Amino acid sequence: MRAFDYMNAYTLSEAADALMKDGAVAIAGGGDLMGALKDNIFPVYPKTLVNIMTIADMDYIKIDGDMLKIGALATLADISRNPLVGERAHIIAQAAGKASSPSLRETTTIGGNLCQMPRCWYYRKLNNRFDCARKGGERCFALTGDNRYHSVFGGASFEIASGEKRACIAVNQGELAPVLIALGAKLKTTHRLIDAADFFSVGVMTSTILSRGEILNEIQIPLSDFAQKSRYKRFAFRKSIDFPVINLAIAADKANNYRICLGGIAPVPYRAHKAEALLEGCEITPELAEKAGLAAADGAKPHEANAYKTQLIKTLVKRELLEL
Repeated sequence: MRAFDYMNAYTLSEAADALMKDGAVAIAGGGDLMGALKDNIFPVYPKTLVNIMTIADMDYIKIDGDMLKIGALATLADISRNPLVGERAHIIAQAAGKASSPSLRETTTIGGNLCQMPRCWYYRKLNNRFDCARKGGERCFALTGDNRYHSVFGGASFEIASGEKRACIAVNQGELAPVLIALGAKLKTTHRLIDAADFFSVGVMTSTILSRGEILNEIQIPLSDFAQKSRYKRFAFRKSIDFPVINLAIAADKANNYRICLGGIAPVPYRAHKAEALLEGCEITPELAEKAGLAAADGAKPHEANAYKTQLIKTLVKRELLEL
C-alpha cells in the first residue's frame, strides 16, 4: 500500500470541503476502498482519505411520519437486526442480513454498499494491469474477455475526459440497490434528494451520479403497501461470502401493482417493466408467474459465458412471485 494523508471529518460540510480537493476520497467502513488501495487498482493513487465515520449522528434508524429514515453510516448488521426495519420494511432487513459475511456486515455501511465500485475483475486487477474504459482507457476488456458475471442487457455508454465515448458491461451488484428501487426510496445527499432509481450511473471511476464533494447522508423509504408485501432473493455461487451473481427485489401493493428490480444483470439496477405491466392488477398464478419471468428476461442479449443469467432471471422471478 502506498502512503496517503488521512483526516477525520466531524461535520458534513467539513467532509464536503475536504473532498473537493484533488486526490481526496471518502472512507467509511472501508471494506471496499481498503482492498482497492492494497491492490493498487487506481490509475491515480488517492492523496487523502477523508474519514466520515467520525461525523456524529449519521447512523440512525428511525420512523419519521410515513417514512423510514436510515443514516448513510448505519451498518448492514444494525439494519438487519433493527426491530423497526424488521417490522415496517422487512425486505431491507432481509437484504442487509445476507450481504457479505457476518463480520463484514458489522462495519459495512448502507452508504458504502450503495456507492461501491464495480466488481469487474478487469477493473480491480492487481496493480492496475488493465487500463479499462471505466478508468478512462480505450476499451472494455470484458466484451471480448471473461464476461461470465457481466451484463446481459448491453453496456452503458459514457464520456471520458477527452470527450470520446466509451462503454462498459460491468454490472451493479449492490445488495440494497434493487430493494430500495422496488420500495420507491429516495436518497438524500448534501446537495439534493434523488430517486433511488436515478442514483446509479456509469462513468470514469464512478458508479453513481454523485458529484465531486457530494456526500450521501440519508436513505428515505416510504412505509407504503410495497414495504409490507415484498420479497428479496439473491443467487451466489459461494452463498453469503460472495457478491450476488443476481439479486432480485419484488414488491406489490394492495391493488396488485408490482415492482420488480434486479441487480447483477445490467450496468445499473434493472427494472423489469415488461413483467410489471403483464402483472398489473392480477393475482399471481403459476402460469402468470412463468410469463412474467419470460417478460423479465425479454431483450436480454447475453455473451457466450453468461447465457446462464437469462435462465436465472426467468426462474428467480417466477419462483419469488409465487412465494409472494
